Amino acid sequence: MKSYRKELWFETGKRREFINITPQIEQCIRESGIKEGLLLCNAMHITASVFINDDESGLHQDFERFLEKLAPEKPYSQYAHNGFEDNADAHLKRTIMGREVVVAITDGKLDFGPWEQIFYGEFDGKRRKRVLVKIIGE
Repeated sequence: MKSYRKELWFETGKRREFINITPQIEQCIRESGIKEGLLLCNAMHITASVFINDDESGLHQDFERFLEKLAPEKPYSQYAHNGFEDNADAHLKRTIMGREVVVAITDGKLDFGPWEQIFYGEFDGKRRKRVLVKIIGE
């Protein structure tokens, strides 16, 4: 069995962004040479997420509104965590959107359903953060 590991780095221009990272993940699969196996992709920061969904701008706006209703950024004083930081909402948003995805690799490709794409979700951006890509298989 082969194993492949790579870190992808991101620095968003805004506090919150959704970035389609499917092309970078597909490049990792090609680099790995693995044709049959599993891919794990996870955010390495507790205020960022990796998730699977549709790459549709209206849906991304819906995510933003939904998350802001559940865990509004302001007022910062509403959160016990916000003593030295102002990112409690980002921790909660990450918990809702999830830490990682696991996807089957079949014949050297992501074994996706229709419209599925992998996204990096940033909830406390404007600084460098990383995502781990781990692939195992043959």
